[in-house]
Amino acid sequence: MKIHFLTILLILLISNQLYSQNDTTLQFNALDTNQIDSSILLPQKMLITQSLLWGKNGLLNNTFGNGDRLKERTIQLNIRRKMLNVHQLGGFLTLGGMLAQGIVGSQLYRGDYKVKELHENLGTAINVSYGITAMNSLFTPPAVFQRDKKISSMRLHKWLAVVHLSGMIATNILGNRIEQDITLKPWHRAAAYTTFASMAASMIVIKF
Repeated sequence: MKIHFLTILLILLISNQLYSQNDTTLQFNALDTNQIDSSILLPQKMLITQSLLWGKNGLLNNTFGNGDRLKERTIQLNIRRKMLNVHQLGGFLTLGGMLAQGIVGSQLYRGDYKVKELHENLGTAINVSYGITAMNSLFTPPAVFQRDKKISSMRLHKWLAVVHLSGMIATNILGNRIEQDITLKPWHRAAAYTTFASMAASMIVIKF
């Protein structure tokens, strides 16, 4: 059975760490990197994936500033902005791919098996796009600001990320088992719709 291990790996990385992320795209856009206080360098809490690369003992920490910690942090924040731009673009591309796959999938469900290979190829492309998009969020350098615990657009974005990430896994697993158990078709379709709807909602709320 063809299993998309990349998607499963992502849920393992994010499930216990998602709510510790303390940065937002909006917060970065509000930051003037020329005015960073050298005493504010790294947040106390960050994702384990961020800590692995950018933490105090991270693989990429103190790589770009030639010993100048303020310069190092400024470069990290510029890298962060570019990675989050890729994350946003990847989200749109992935959502478009999901829409296309949904249209092809409806034809397949009506018995047009000529589109079966196209449907599978779209699924592979979506998994790759989704994985790259997620990695550009998980491995980005952490921002300066600490988030409060109030409900915000970013917090909703993260909650919805849990839903569509879980939906991606369910859609892949159910899709691979349909040939052995045709009764899974409605569940596969429901998982796909839930994934698309939650991802679209997560992209909408971040704009507010």
